[in-house]
Amino acid sequence: MIRSLAPLRASRSTLATLAAVLLLSGGAAGVPSAGADAAKGGGQPVVGKPALDAHGCARIENRLPALSDWPKVESRIKRDPSDDKRIKKILGGMTLAEKVGQMTQPEIAAITPAEVGQYGIGSVLNGGGSWPGRDKHASPQAWLDLADAYWTASTATRTKIPVIWGIDAVHGNSNVYGATLFPHNIGLGAAHDPCLVRDIGAATAKQMHATGQDWAFAPTLAVVRDDRWGRTYEGFSEDPRITRAYGYEAVRGLQGGDSHGISRKGVIATAKHYIGDGGTDKGVDQGVDPSSEAQMINIHGQGYYGALAAGAQTVMASFNSWTNADLGIDEGKLHGSERALTGILKQKMGFDGVVVSDWNGIGQVAGCTNASCARAINAGIDIVMVPNDWKAFISNTVAQVESGEIPMSRIDDAVTRILRVKLRAGVFDEPRPSARYAAGSADALQAKDLAREAVRESQVLLKNNHKVLPLSPSAKVLVVGKSADNLQNQTGGWSLTWQGTGNTNADFPNGTTILGGLRAALGTDDVTFSETGDGVDPSAYDAVIAVIGETPYAEGVGDLSRRTLEAAKLYPGDLAVLDKVSGKGAPVVTVYLSGRPLYVNKELNRSDAFVAAWLPGTEGAGVADLLVRGRHSGAGYTGKLSYSWPKSACQTPLNTGDADYDPLFPAGYGLRYGQSGSVGTLDETSPEFACGQTGGGGTATEDLEIFNRADVAPYKSFIGSAENWGGTEIGVDGEAAHSEISVVPSDVNVQGDGLKATWNGSGPAQIYMQDPAGGSDLRGYLNADAALVFDTVVHQPPAARTVISTHCVYPCFAEIDATPLFQRLPVGAKATVKVPISCFATGGLDLSVVNTPFLIYTDGAFSASFANVRWVPGAAKDADAETCAGTT
Repeated sequence: MIRSLAPLRASRSTLATLAAVLLLSGGAAGVPSAGADAAKGGGQPVVGKPALDAHGCARIENRLPALSDWPKVESRIKRDPSDDKRIKKILGGMTLAEKVGQMTQPEIAAITPAEVGQYGIGSVLNGGGSWPGRDKHASPQAWLDLADAYWTASTATRTKIPVIWGIDAVHGNSNVYGATLFPHNIGLGAAHDPCLVRDIGAATAKQMHATGQDWAFAPTLAVVRDDRWGRTYEGFSEDPRITRAYGYEAVRGLQGGDSHGISRKGVIATAKHYIGDGGTDKGVDQGVDPSSEAQMINIHGQGYYGALAAGAQTVMASFNSWTNADLGIDEGKLHGSERALTGILKQKMGFDGVVVSDWNGIGQVAGCTNASCARAINAGIDIVMVPNDWKAFISNTVAQVESGEIPMSRIDDAVTRILRVKLRAGVFDEPRPSARYAAGSADALQAKDLAREAVRESQVLLKNNHKVLPLSPSAKVLVVGKSADNLQNQTGGWSLTWQGTGNTNADFPNGTTILGGLRAALGTDDVTFSETGDGVDPSAYDAVIAVIGETPYAEGVGDLSRRTLEAAKLYPGDLAVLDKVSGKGAPVVTVYLSGRPLYVNKELNRSDAFVAAWLPGTEGAGVADLLVRGRHSGAGYTGKLSYSWPKSACQTPLNTGDADYDPLFPAGYGLRYGQSGSVGTLDETSPEFACGQTGGGGTATEDLEIFNRADVAPYKSFIGSAENWGGTEIGVDGEAAHSEISVVPSDVNVQGDGLKATWNGSGPAQIYMQDPAGGSDLRGYLNADAALVFDTVVHQPPAARTVISTHCVYPCFAEIDATPLFQRLPVGAKATVKVPISCFATGGLDLSVVNTPFLIYTDGAFSASFANVRWVPGAAKDADAETCAGTT
C-alpha cells in the first residue's frame, strides 16, 4: 500500500553542505545535532537511534559529526537473558561436527534436503540465477516445497535446529519469476526518501515469505567513490549521510520487529559488504581500498552505524582488501582481517550477530582455498558461504579444530551467534515455511503501486529546454531506442539471473515497459515505436522520446576499469539513434537508463530534455507518469542526484568535497517542472585512448583489460577450428562449441569469472580474444615493460604442441611455445601467467596494429580455464614473469 505521508526531500542548500562532510582527510565536519553521535565521558563515541523526520523515519542529517574512533553502536534489538540460557543449553549438547555444520552454507544446487539433515547444515543460499529445479520460472509453490524439505530435514536432526535460507533479494525478491522488482539503490538514493526505503524493505520481506526464504542479503551500504565500479548502482549514494539514514530504514523495513527480535512478517537483513567495497582504487570490484582509517570511520562506516542501530543481525564481509603501505595499513583481504571483523566490528562497535562470508570469499585469503581457511574463521567469520566445496570445508574445519589451529572457543562463539540470530528471527518457534505468514501468496509477490511510486520519486530531470516536459496528454509521440520496450534493460543486474541477462519481457509477466506506460498514458494510436528510428519522419510528431542507456551487468562484469565513462563509446548504437531524430522537426526527450552517471555530453547536446531514470525495475509506467502531464504526475520530477555527474570522459573519481570538484551536475541537482536548466552546448571531446593511456611512442600506465568475467569492449571472445577458422563468438552465457573444442563458464578467482576450454584432441583449435573492428596501437605497452597476464587453472595438461599468440591482423602474428609452461603448472590449482610483451615483439608482432591480444592454440587434447586476461605495465619485470626463452 502506498504511504499517505509526503516524501522527505533534501534541498539544494542542504546538499551543498556535502563539501564540508566529505573532506579528503576522511573526517566529517560539523557538530552533533539532536540524536547525533556523542561520546560518553569524552571516550568512545556512541551511535544509537537516529533523529527522526516528521514521518517517523531516519532523518538525512545536514551534517555528520567527525569521529576520531570507531563508535559503539547501540542496537534497537537488545540481548535477552532467556535466549542466552537457551543457547548455552543447545550448544552444550552439540558435537564438533554439528557446530561446524551450523557454520556451513552450501548453495541449493549443490545440496539435497537429505544432506542438510545428514550434516546438520545451518543455512543454505541460492545465488543469482539459481532456482529450485534450475527452473527460472519456478512457481512460489516450487520454492516453498524446497524450503519445506530443507526445514523438515533440519528439524528431524538430533539437535532440531532449523535451517535458514538466504537469498540476494536486492531490489525486491529479484530471483523469483513474477515478483515486482523495485528501482536499484542508485535510484532510491536520488529520491532522498528514507520512508520509501523502509516500505520497500517491508514489501521485499513479504515477497520472501511468499517463497519461503528467511534471510535477505541486503542492503548494500557501499559509499561509492569511483563510478567505474560495476556495482555502483547497488550503492545509494556517494554521500554517507544518505547511506546512513537509508541503512537504518532498509533494515527496519526488512526486519520489522521491536527490541526483542525480528517481526514474524520480517526477515533477517544483511549489512554488506563490510567494509570499503565502494572505495577501491580505480573502482575495481574486489580490489584494494587504500582509505585511511579516518576515511573508513567517517565515510565507509556510516551505513553500518545506521544498519546496526536498526538491529541488523548479519554483516557480510567484503571481497575487497584494505591496504595502504604509506599509512601502515596492511589488513589484506577483509575476509581474513581479525582487526576489522573482530577488533572493530564485534568489539568496538559491539555487533553481537553473525558475520557471513561472501561467495567463496575465504578462498581469496592468503594461504587459503575455497574449502579451507582457518585464518578467516579465526578472524571472525561465523558462517562460511561455501557453495560447492562444503563437504571438504566441513572435514577440513573439523580437523583444524582438532589440531588446535582453530580454537574451540572461536567455534563456540560462532555457533552462539548463529543460534542467537535464529532465536531473534523466531525460526525455532515458527512452523514449516509453507505454513508461515504470506507463504505461497501470488499477491504477496506484487507491490506494483509502491514500485511505481518509487520510480516516480527516483527520476532526475537534468535538462528541460523550452519546458518540453511534461508532454500534453494529447501529444502524438515517436518512441525510439533499445530500452523503450525492454524489461531486461529496465531491471538491470540481479534480476532473475545473476547478470540480469538472458531475459525477455515474457520473463517479467507482471511488469510494464516504458513504451507500455506511454501507450497507456497517451493512447496506443498516438504512440509510434521504431527502435532504431529508421523509416519514420520525426517532424510528423509532437515529440520524440528516446529510451537508451546501459544494458545489464552485475559485480565485476560491469567494471569500466581502463575504459572511459563515455557513453557514446560504451553504447555507440544509442548515439546513432539520436542522430536520426535530433534536429528533425520535433523536440527530443531522452530517458537514460543506467547504473551510474556517465559522460553523456553528446547525448545531452542531441536532446531537448534529458531524464536520468536509472534502473527503474519492472514498473516502467512510473517513467511515463512524469513524461506526460496527468493524474500520476503530481509535483512532477522531485528526484535529486545522489551522485555527481561528470563533464568529461575521464573525470573519475568525482565526489563532493574533492579539492578540484567541477562536475557537470553536482550532487543534489535536479530540475522541476517549469525549470529549463539550460546547459548550453557541451564539449564533446572524446579521448582517443582509454583513461591513463597513450598511443605511439608513449608509455602505458593502466592495465589493458581484455577479459574480466566477461569480454571487455572492444574485445570479444571466440573459438576457432577447422569447423570454422573464421571464429565462432562465445555467447553471453559463456558457452560455444565446435567438434574439436568446447567452452563453458568456470570459476577461477570468483564465481563464473573464467572460460573453461576443452580441446578433445580430434583436431587443432584455438580460443582467442579479438577486436573485430581491427587493430589498436599498443606500442605504449612495450615501452612500459608490460606483460600479457592471465589467471588459469589447468584441468588436463596439453598432450601436443600448445602456443600463446598475439595477432596484428592475421597473417601478422607472433607466438611462443607454451607447451612446457602448461605442462608444469599444477593441475586443478590457480596460477597466474605473465608473458612479457617483448617476447611477441621480438617474434615479429607489429604493436601498432594489434587486434588479437590473447590466443591459445593447441594441436591435441588439453583443458584449462582462463580468467582476468590483461596486459599489465611493468609486469615483465616481476620476479615470476616468464622469460622469452623460459616458456619454451
